[in-house]
Amino acid sequence: MNLTPESKVLIQGFCEFISATHIAQMKAYGTNVIAGVNPGFGGQKIYDLPIFDLVEEVTSQFGAIDTTIICVEPYQVLDAALEAIASHIHQIIIISAGVPPLDMVQLLRKTEVCETLVVGPNSPGIIVPGKILLGTQPSEFYTPGPVGIVSRSSTLTYEIAYELTKAGLGQSISVSIGSDAIVGSSFLQWLQILDEDETTQAIVLVGQPGGDSEEAAARYIAEAIDKPVIAYIAGRQAPPVKHWRQTGTLATAMGRAPNFGTAQSKFDAFKKIKVPVAERPSQIAELVKKKV
Repeated sequence: MNLTPESKVLIQGFCEFISATHIAQMKAYGTNVIAGVNPGFGGQKIYDLPIFDLVEEVTSQFGAIDTTIICVEPYQVLDAALEAIASHIHQIIIISAGVPPLDMVQLLRKTEVCETLVVGPNSPGIIVPGKILLGTQPSEFYTPGPVGIVSRSSTLTYEIAYELTKAGLGQSISVSIGSDAIVGSSFLQWLQILDEDETTQAIVLVGQPGGDSEEAAARYIAEAIDKPVIAYIAGRQAPPVKHWRQTGTLATAMGRAPNFGTAQSKFDAFKKIKVPVAERPSQIAELVKKKV
């Protein structure tokens, strides 16, 4: 991974998922945003960035690119990501939401053979406080420190960062892995990254209902993570999802526990391995202070 101020950053696309404010915020934070790619707009400027028609034109002029931030329409994400991979970009952040699941399956199969890290889709990106901002996270909520945050949520990610900052607890790395049905990097990958990161002393994991990624993370924490972890599960008071009894629904539900994917299932998984689980975001800082 290259998450330093010297990292070269590219923006692919300028649709509703990113604005002039986000670009200006990244540049003001010191992120080395060098260019944008928007087919048909080559030679122009958008948000004060030089625009190219193709990613390979950017790499020809500026050399190797470390990270691309993809902000195209959902059905265009796969093509944009494959173009980035073909230009040997190994860190891809997908801001766009609602990417077709089969497109993500195809993309992830490609990344398995080329060692590419994908964050998102439906992610506000990554921030290393005091060093680099990659995406749309509000940097004013963050301050450098020892707490790593990995989250499936967007807004909850920076709400929790703000609670930590108010309590005098800065952050080392904060990442939202995205909340679409299929995302790139997982809780497990980021738990390993944060566990190996020298500046991180404690990890906050933010989950939400749906799937079993939090349960898998709990098992991984018990087996492989040495640093203290504090969890928060959103939506514990939300009503359970109603299962319409079509054949497809029954097929996907067969063999699963009745509470599969629920917030309570995730809460129980962390409690089982004795990971503290906050009842509300404002309680997280108090639990972290007991561990660092």
